[in-house]
Amino acid sequence: MTTTLTLSRRRLLASGAAAVATTLGATGTALAQSGSTGRVLRIGYQKGWLSILKGRGTLEKRLAPLGVSVTWTEFTAGPVQLEALNVGSIDFGDVGEAPPIFAQAAGAPLVYASTTVPRPHNEAVLVPKGSTLQKVADLKGKKIALNKGSNVHYFLVKLLEKHGLKYADVQVVFLPPADARAAFERGSVDAWVIWDPFLSSAIKTLEARVLADAAGVANNRQYYFTSREFATKNIDALKIAIEEVSAIDAWAAKNKAEAAQELSKVLGLDRSIVELYLNNLRYGSLPVTPDILAEQQAIADTFFELKLIPKKLNLRHAAPIDLR
Repeated sequence: MTTTLTLSRRRLLASGAAAVATTLGATGTALAQSGSTGRVLRIGYQKGWLSILKGRGTLEKRLAPLGVSVTWTEFTAGPVQLEALNVGSIDFGDVGEAPPIFAQAAGAPLVYASTTVPRPHNEAVLVPKGSTLQKVADLKGKKIALNKGSNVHYFLVKLLEKHGLKYADVQVVFLPPADARAAFERGSVDAWVIWDPFLSSAIKTLEARVLADAAGVANNRQYYFTSREFATKNIDALKIAIEEVSAIDAWAAKNKAEAAQELSKVLGLDRSIVELYLNNLRYGSLPVTPDILAEQQAIADTFFELKLIPKKLNLRHAAPIDLR
């Protein structure tokens, strides 16, 4: 397992370095074009809510009177996105619970700007159609695919604990979502722990069955992050960005059919898959309170115990900013 972890980490760092180099070039051009006196909000995003915000252009319109322009850089994964923050090439973005822990362990100047309400039904343990596994205790000794160090990694650890099993009682196979799905389809693994929209896609197209979701186990929040330096100097722009993100979330909650149509185009997925995903979603944005930060601390402590991060973290240094 140690070899697998090391190789995976090396591949991640290599791909991250390449992606960040590209990002630096793109954002450097954008900064030059914006002029030396204007402020720039550099957003790193993954396909999702921020894609919709980008397409609508409402953020740019609200920031224009402040003399703030916006640049957008798309990323395929949270770790690379946060590496871009670490090297100073983006200022704001969205990510799940786990990637910030690794970024903070690497010394990234990350602070939490906002979070979503818990979304426990959007990550789950799946088993194939016709599987004999009926309860979590049946996972003992089984092969389970998951993405290393992700939200679902933490979810699985806590799910096993809740049902009287230890992490060592199962055979964890570290695979990214696309490879995990292939292994799941082949029957090379007995279960797959995954998040949406991959979760809804497997249910719809593979007739996979949910053995357990994260309800009562893990909150599965989304976080919006920035750096302390950017927040200190640009609190007005950051506040508007959070307001616009929240507005998209509120719109989607009231217009699920339209949101599914728009998001299906962004994600390149059939509308029925996105509808299932959005029907399981809980909507709403929240400030990051000390209690919510304590949730992140629990994840960090778990990852340290699993030797996934090299040192024990104290997340007080990532205390959220006050946007009031």
